[in-house]
Amino acid sequence: MVPVSPRHSLYVERSGKKGGYPIFFLHGGPGSQSRAVHRRYFDPDFFDIVLFDQRGCGRSVPVGETRENDTAVLVEDINAIRNAQEITGNISLLGGSWGSTLALAYALRYPQWLDELILRGVFLGTAEELNWFTHGLSGFAPEAWTQLVSGRDSDIVDEYYQAVQDLDDRYAGEAARRWAEYEMQIMRIGSGLQEQMSSTSPTTPTSPTTTSAPSISAILDSARVQLHFLKHKCFLAQSPLLEAAHNIYQPVTIVQGRFDLVCPPITAWRLSQRLPRARLRMVENGGHSALSGSMAWALREEVDALRDRLTTKLAGAVQ
Repeated sequence: MVPVSPRHSLYVERSGKKGGYPIFFLHGGPGSQSRAVHRRYFDPDFFDIVLFDQRGCGRSVPVGETRENDTAVLVEDINAIRNAQEITGNISLLGGSWGSTLALAYALRYPQWLDELILRGVFLGTAEELNWFTHGLSGFAPEAWTQLVSGRDSDIVDEYYQAVQDLDDRYAGEAARRWAEYEMQIMRIGSGLQEQMSSTSPTTPTSPTTTSAPSISAILDSARVQLHFLKHKCFLAQSPLLEAAHNIYQPVTIVQGRFDLVCPPITAWRLSQRLPRARLRMVENGGHSALSGSMAWALREEVDALRDRLTTKLAGAVQ
């Protein structure tokens, strides 16, 4: 556990090679968590693999806490972990969905500590993307969307944000369950994994072998964090990532599923056009889930390619 403020302590784990090259995995959400399966993208004989649960998420404490919890402090937390774990050299980041948002925000704030980025299912936290998530997808998941909006007004995010804050845990829990069920249904679209929930869904089991459903309290904690960020436009309205992307000069590899309806390919394409050193890899049969076969293999191949580039770079530095 790494304290990052008087209120928050983060769950952090390291695996792989002690003294190896440090790479940070940034989980999706907001409101989700890191999982054992996320280690599998990285060669443990080369990488010092750093996984952590963001503020209010997973095994970090206090879980579900939204105070002192915004995008800027999550970026600072990456450096807090670096310092606490005595990681002094440059790092690389792998982030998917909301994790890609944080990776880009970190690259803009701390380029001096960064070698490369690998992004999956790009999300930039814009009003256009949020509107797509809450309304645009209704034509693809009409049953789930109808249940989501039943009895609600037009501002779905604000309605659910208020609902999950309710002091009646039964009412708040039911709202969180409906929100999570909608997210789960749309995460499955195009993923090729009808039996496998997305790695970014708050209702995903904590490990691939877990069969029991998450508790209502866990779903509620996750929804509170996620809706806190969505309600506040991911705290990026005054500093849009796409407009600033031309300032990121590190190499950026984007792995995007062609059938990702949660984070549509247009966002990844627009970002690739703004980044000076971007390579966009479109996975033709991929959806949003990073655990589906085609997406998982593409990510593993790109992380292996990063390993090979870093091996050459480090060898040259020694010479």
